[in-house]
Amino acid sequence: MTHALSAAPGPVRQCVELARKDLRLELRAGEALLVTAPFGAVALLLVPLAVGSDTPLLRQVGPGLYWVVVLLFGVLVALRQSAVDDPAQLAVLRLCGVHPAVRLAGRAAANTVLLLAFELLLAPVAVVLYDPDLSGWPWLPLLLPLVAVGLAVLGTLAGALAHGLAGRTTLGSLLVVPVAAPLVVGATQTMDAARYGRQPWAWLLLVLTVDLLVTVALGLAARQLEESA
Repeated sequence: MTHALSAAPGPVRQCVELARKDLRLELRAGEALLVTAPFGAVALLLVPLAVGSDTPLLRQVGPGLYWVVVLLFGVLVALRQSAVDDPAQLAVLRLCGVHPAVRLAGRAAANTVLLLAFELLLAPVAVVLYDPDLSGWPWLPLLLPLVAVGLAVLGTLAGALAHGLAGRTTLGSLLVVPVAAPLVVGATQTMDAARYGRQPWAWLLLVLTVDLLVTVALGLAARQLEESA
């Protein structure tokens, strides 16, 4: 990794190499997709078991529950243990000239890929269990990446703020979930608007606004890390 970073021509290549490193670590650990994703699927299964075969009710609540599960378990994906840099790794990155903003951007990119895979894995489970109205599915190719980016950047920001603390995952979750609530609202309302024939641009704009705000916050956090280094 040191050779790849030292030979990198610029911050974009460094960001890509760091994201690849995180994805390789996750591939070996299997913490996000092999552990968290099955628990997310089980969480989706619990509601049909609780309410029985009330198909109209399941169709109504299914999309909202899907996004809630994506939020709650997506936080665990973004704050996975394999995404923690120890002091030695941070020292190597500083010696290689990697700016904190590049390091956090690489982590956010890897988190985005994992969260998008997590969303795609849970989507068929939700369709099978809840049989929802799929009239809003054309908006999913735009909605899924937007939500994944928002959660990924939020998780990266929370991980940076809680770095080195014993309760990193717990504290990070407490930081992410309240801020990420507009993502769930925007995603759910986008699907509802499409289902009833309304234009969902206002709700998509809400999700995009959250993405932009947390990205700016991540940049400010990176600047603070640079000053304190």
